[in-house]
Formats: sequence, C-alpha cells, structure tokens
Amino acid sequence: MAGQHLPVPRLEGVSREQFMQHLYPQDEKYYLRSLGEDPRKDVADIRKQFPLLKGDIKFPEFFKEEQFFSSVFRISSPGLQLWTHYDVMDNLLIQVTGKKRVVLFSPRDAQYLYLKGTKSEVLNIDNPDLAKYPLFSKARRYECSLEAGDVLFIPALWFHNVISEEFGVGVNIFWKHLPSECYDKTDTYGNKDPTAASRAAQILDRALKTLAELPEEYRDFYARRMVLHIQDKAYSKNSE
Repeated sequence: MAGQHLPVPRLEGVSREQFMQHLYPQDEKYYLRSLGEDPRKDVADIRKQFPLLKGDIKFPEFFKEEQFFSSVFRISSPGLQLWTHYDVMDNLLIQVTGKKRVVLFSPRDAQYLYLKGTKSEVLNIDNPDLAKYPLFSKARRYECSLEAGDVLFIPALWFHNVISEEFGVGVNIFWKHLPSECYDKTDTYGNKDPTAASRAAQILDRALKTLAELPEEYRDFYARRMVLHIQDKAYSKNSE
C-alpha cells in the first residue's frame, strides 16, 4: 500500500546460488524485452523507458545519431534460449552482466536453415533432428561467449541463436545502415523485411500461383527455369 514499507526478509546463511535458484527454478524461464510506450507505434529506447539508466550506458559510435533506430533492454534467466533468427538492421549486443552463448550463421546459409519467416524451424541447434532437417548439417556455425563488458557486432541478415548461461542483463542497439526509405515504416522491432524485399516476395507468390494453373510436368519445368533465372540475375557472383 502507498506510504507503507513492507519488511524485507533476511536470508542469513543462504548463498547467492541458492537465492538465484529460489528466484529462478530450473523448470521456469523468465525474459524481459523492453518496448516503446505504444509498441505498435514507438520503438524501444532505453533512454526513454528507463531514464534512470540513461547515464549508465554510452552507445558506441558506430553510426550517426540520425541513423539510430532502437535500444532494447533485455533481462533473462539462466537457460533461456532465443530461437535462430535474423534482423534487418545492423546491431550491437552489449552484455552488461551474466554470460551468454551466441551462435551465428551466414545469410548465405539460409537455404540450410529451414526458414519460416525470419526464424529457423530448427530449434535444437546443438542436437538437430537430421532426419527431419538433413540440410542443416551444411550450415557453418560461428560461436562465441559474451561476459560482462563484452560487445558483439551482429550484421544485418546474419542469423543468431542466443542462450543465457547465467542470469543476465543486456542491451541491443539497432541502427539504420540503409536509407530510411528502404525500411517498413510500421516496423517497431527492426525485424520486418525491407519494403522492396516484401514486394518481391509478394510478386513471387503471385507467379507461383499462376504456375499452379499448368499441369505438373509443365509447372515443374517452368519453376526450375524461374530458379535458374533468379540465380543468374539476382545472386551475387561470389555467393557460391
């Protein structure tokens, strides 16, 4: 109640490990991700949502102030895992306290990751079901550990899977490295594909629906021609 102070229990003889186990049982996971004032319209900015912390963090000067998109405050309990996904903006992952393991995959390995939207369907990346996801073994993984004070640069489109090995606090800083008009204006999380990519995907969906009007043999033949045309015209020459 307002104006009253509740007694704080004393934890004499209790170790930090025992206390953390009491707060975070092994079968429960907790995760906080800061949002804007109105998540549908406003981006997360630690300087606005947590003004008391404003002076405690200095953004590395990797970008100009006008390129800033968001700063996301994250708190996670031990064992929490964020699925393999990509973001469309360059970002920095700053580990304030605790320890994280980060596994990354190149955008050029997207064909091996069994994507559904921006996420991989392969949830267990350490012991994947290769009978269900046989191509996953071809994806080359890059792995690192982050401890308090470490900063990891995660380029746009690079897939990353993050596991909290300890209770941890971190901050992500995203910025627009492409011209602002390239991004979806309704995107407050930094994970919607650029507008040109979204339009291209819609056009491809319409093309595939049109091919469906053909008999199977013709549909197969012209779909293969489309793939070859995309490889010839759209893929980077050094992407193989």
